[in-house]
Amino acid sequence: MDIKIQDYESLAELRYQIRRFLRFSEQVARNAGLEPRQHQLMLALKGLPKEARPRIGEMAERLQIQHHSTVELVNRLASHNFVKRHRGGIDRREVLLSLTPKGEKVLRELSLHHREELRDAGPSLLRALKQVMNGEKRRRRR
Repeated sequence: MDIKIQDYESLAELRYQIRRFLRFSEQVARNAGLEPRQHQLMLALKGLPKEARPRIGEMAERLQIQHHSTVELVNRLASHNFVKRHRGGIDRREVLLSLTPKGEKVLRELSLHHREELRDAGPSLLRALKQVMNGEKRRRRR
């Protein structure tokens, strides 16, 4: 399989567009008094599929970080009253996480900013993604 200069260009453009959005996301999180990973954890917690349990292990998987790093994020968020821990219903040893009203409010405001940014940046991001995907399709057809 050969890689052409256009493939490098399209991958570089996609990476650039993703990085622009991530930089925006990091900045608005910091402006709200959160570290970017704290915001990511709160979003992962709120957006967790219904069948998933809101545990440390699940959050670690969603953020693709180590368990102990997730514990530290939760500790910091809990100390600022953004998340809380509570015991599971059937298995009382199980520790579940939830957003506090303060956490819900901050996450809602951040999500509104992100949605607005995606309205502006989304077309460029989609264009870059389609360009990478179309290059891959062309190579498969050969």
